[in-house]
Amino acid sequence: MSLTPISITSIPGFKFGHYTDLDAGTGCTAIMAPEGATGGVDIRGAAPASRETDLLRPENTVDKVHAVILSGGSAYGLEAASGAMRELEEHGIGLDVGVGKVPIVCSSCLFDLAFGRADVRPSSMSGILAVRDALGASAGKELDEGTVGAGTGATVGKLAGPACCMKGGLGARAFQLGPLQVGAIAAVNAVGNVVDPATLAPIAGMRASAEGTEILDMEESMLAMASQLTMPLDRTNTTISCIVTNAALTKAQATKVAQMAADAYAHTIRPTHTTNDGDSIYVLASGSLPVEAGAQIPLDLIGLIATRALEAAIVAGCTEATGLFGIPAHKELG
Repeated sequence: MSLTPISITSIPGFKFGHYTDLDAGTGCTAIMAPEGATGGVDIRGAAPASRETDLLRPENTVDKVHAVILSGGSAYGLEAASGAMRELEEHGIGLDVGVGKVPIVCSSCLFDLAFGRADVRPSSMSGILAVRDALGASAGKELDEGTVGAGTGATVGKLAGPACCMKGGLGARAFQLGPLQVGAIAAVNAVGNVVDPATLAPIAGMRASAEGTEILDMEESMLAMASQLTMPLDRTNTTISCIVTNAALTKAQATKVAQMAADAYAHTIRPTHTTNDGDSIYVLASGSLPVEAGAQIPLDLIGLIATRALEAAIVAGCTEATGLFGIPAHKELG
């Protein structure tokens, strides 16, 4: 068997949608599992803005998630998840508690307040619109990438400040191996540079000057600046991601896949998991893969494919991005 690229929208059990505000430079992305999916999470960054991550701990009782909302707006953006929750309830999606259905919605946010308008953040209505976009998406429709959704205000390479950074964005990639399907969505807003994991060639990051196109090695720059190193815009970065798969996983297994997939950050972002990033990775497993087929697939293999998909999604977040508010993107410097 060989690893074959597929569209992330072809993985059964999931729907995807965006809300994008180009004028304010922010947005959010909904990853939905209308029938519920087993969830796990791994948080490596030191400055996360998140919601409902504790219920994904294996010892806790809720075992199905109905949506993950990735959002801009820093902690303010968590409001989008409340709107998503209300919209899911309108469609009868959620955990049946006898007197109604309670949608289980997890969320993580990245910091984009310094990019566009600091006073405009994804709101409850933004989350509602992202869910509506997901529910209204026609079968087989490709998911938009780049400067959309949670990646609208994303930037990378910020050691020298916002003037020398480059545009990040949202990427989505998926692979199939036999009957197994694994995909990843990433909103890339790292303090570090993004590199090709195969060649380590820079894709987007800190430029030598505000007018230049040369991308500097940020790790080497940090070493050279060791005696006077300061980090501008403290705690104002973050790459947030979600892995989706048709495999049947327990919460503990989903969490392990998230932990393995975190290697994709180390392979593509230099440096990563810093004190100024709130890096988070969710895993949603729909369990639509037939039991007899899934029983033959080792968890380590699922984790490996998840890592490959997330690497590709992170790279795509930068290669598919377009410039905004004067911040150039990879395709403009090519």
